[in-house]
Amino acid sequence: MLLETVKKDSWIGNRIKKDQIEKYLSKGESFINEGLINQALITNIEASPARIKDILKKSLEVKTLTLDEAAALLNVKDSSLWEEMRQTAAQVKRKVYDNRIVTFAPLYLSNLCVNNCLYCAFREDNSIIRRRSLKLDEVRRETEALAGEIGHKRLIVVYGEHPKTDIDYMASTIGTIYGVKVKTKNGCGQIRRVNVNAAPLSIEDLGVLHGLGIGTYQVFQETYHYETYEKFHPKGTIKADYKWRLYCMHRALEAGIDDIGIGVLFGLYNWKFEVLALLSHARELEQKFAVGPHTISFPRVEAAANTPSFTKISPYKVSDEDFEKLVTVIRLAVPYTGMILTARESAQIRKKVLPLGCTQTDASTRIGIGAYSDRESKQEGARQQFFLGDTRDLDEVTRELLQMGYITSFCTAGYRCGRTGKCIMQLLRTGKEGEFCKLNAILTFREWLDDFASPQTKQLGEKILKKELDEVKSRMPLDYSRLIQYYERIKQGERDLYF
Repeated sequence: MLLETVKKDSWIGNRIKKDQIEKYLSKGESFINEGLINQALITNIEASPARIKDILKKSLEVKTLTLDEAAALLNVKDSSLWEEMRQTAAQVKRKVYDNRIVTFAPLYLSNLCVNNCLYCAFREDNSIIRRRSLKLDEVRRETEALAGEIGHKRLIVVYGEHPKTDIDYMASTIGTIYGVKVKTKNGCGQIRRVNVNAAPLSIEDLGVLHGLGIGTYQVFQETYHYETYEKFHPKGTIKADYKWRLYCMHRALEAGIDDIGIGVLFGLYNWKFEVLALLSHARELEQKFAVGPHTISFPRVEAAANTPSFTKISPYKVSDEDFEKLVTVIRLAVPYTGMILTARESAQIRKKVLPLGCTQTDASTRIGIGAYSDRESKQEGARQQFFLGDTRDLDEVTRELLQMGYITSFCTAGYRCGRTGKCIMQLLRTGKEGEFCKLNAILTFREWLDDFASPQTKQLGEKILKKELDEVKSRMPLDYSRLIQYYERIKQGERDLYF
């Protein structure tokens, strides 16, 4: 036990590479300038309707907003202007991503962690959590359930920060996931893209991760407010180093990972400040690398097993009304980015917020360790990081999306066709990526309907597929012939055809 403790302490002590922080700083300072953010919020309190409309035009041109422009939107009080902002956010989403919603599932591989974040059930000092990491045969069973029973094509794998789940563990688990193939009714189920939500890594480890063929690499700052960050991340832990976390995406891009995701845990600090900080992060990455975040996530802090009561009484708790506003402004401020709405939110909230510009959502979500292959167990607090708001299965979520006029996409083609980084930034800003999205959404949804859908969902799905095919025929006649060829081959049992 003593030897294990010594090894862990040594691992923690060598985790942060100071030279991989300092190289990105400007005169020793980070790009998060609290003074500028607060000034933008104060000086843009009463923008005229004409100015707001001009800002909305800029969003529709898929141009990233400035801090002042986004602050003006955040400070709007007129309800009719907010309605125009919501409608514009929906237009931006449709222009950039068409009418498809990508679905995925989170797969928690371990709840071991050396950090002590006050809001997290997985914090090291939380003694009620049953600790373990999945063995490779367990990872295989979880993947078989997700790919072969539910029908997911993409996962976000989640790791705590611990020496037992280091880059070697990540490599072996991701390789295992990619190696699983399961026979389905008409084809073969498999995970085609693994996205990663993990602790900040060094450039060297990020290079290894890049070589594994991952999709998006996510690291959320949790809060960009310096004092609040320090409050919730105790000194002496790896996560207490604000700048090591903040510059993780710089390191990822340098290591070759050009598909990155950022986010905030809303409810720790003032939501308007956090929206502008997210925008600051996006603008920094655009300026330094010409690549902004492919996704932005905006979860609200939720109660978790044995967490402090601040999750209920926080002065910064985000109301449902303000949640709608922050989603709207993020879509308008960073118009090219994908926006991830998670099952932390209730089904009712998700249905209300989704049309404001969201592009991705999870379904059939279970966040207990080993919970997908053990479907009979309850999602009790001792197994999971926080409590979920929406536990509906993929078929039910897909059916609701169909009723709302969306096609569910299981596409992973962009990663394999090189449409990432600078390439996808250009495609997103011009609206061209939305065309690829539409074509691949049709093909992958055809697959899923034939292999996994319930009769009720399939009936609705056939109607939207006809509508989508008719749209392609009228809007993209040059692509229609090839699309129909692929479509018919998929109906005959072929799988994984894409543009």
